[in-house]
Amino acid sequence: MFEQQPEDLRFYVKQLASVAVQKSEPSAWFEVLYTEAKGDTAKIPWAKLAPHPYLQDWLTNHQPFASRQKALVIGCGLGDDAEALAYRGFEVTAFDISPTAIAWCQERFPDSTVSYVVADLLAIPSQWHQAFDKVFECRNIQALPLNVRSSVISSVAAVVAPGGTLLLITRVRDTEAEPDGPPWPLSESELKQFENVGLQQVEKLVFLESELDVKQVRIEYQRHT
Repeated sequence: MFEQQPEDLRFYVKQLASVAVQKSEPSAWFEVLYTEAKGDTAKIPWAKLAPHPYLQDWLTNHQPFASRQKALVIGCGLGDDAEALAYRGFEVTAFDISPTAIAWCQERFPDSTVSYVVADLLAIPSQWHQAFDKVFECRNIQALPLNVRSSVISSVAAVVAPGGTLLLITRVRDTEAEPDGPPWPLSESELKQFENVGLQQVEKLVFLESELDVKQVRIEYQRHT
């Protein structure tokens, strides 16, 4: 998430996250980061201005999709992943806690079919409960501290419809010990929580990304009908 960025940007992000955690507002720093960027994507560590390659790979290898399926992109950032899903024919809702990020998406894609909305992963709208056939979560859980992890995992799982799919991309760690973050990679026991809240793992791909060889996974989960 941050490893390919200049050291001063990584330090700045850690400072923002640390202050937010101390104030018990663990997701508040995202809006600060987007606002302070003033439209400069180089100041957003995860803004690649392209869909995640492992999302693209999954979409390519799982065609064709049923028409008019509903998809949700969690923590959509600047919108590239949401647009990739819309291109494949999904009815996409994409949300971020940052109003600035959502406005940025709407500026980048003025003719988009995606519904970009401001929402909080820790307070998911009730009408989204089990409402989406495809849910994409990429590196949002790892950006939040461990003391809210169970709540966040439950929120992510809760929006997957019966028979629906969750595609998760995240860093992982090989120990249960609490890591120094952000990001805070997920442990095996934390990943197991998805199965404890009603999802079943279908496919797991381990990959390394960046010159630091950071271990990551792409996991496809499904909720039984």
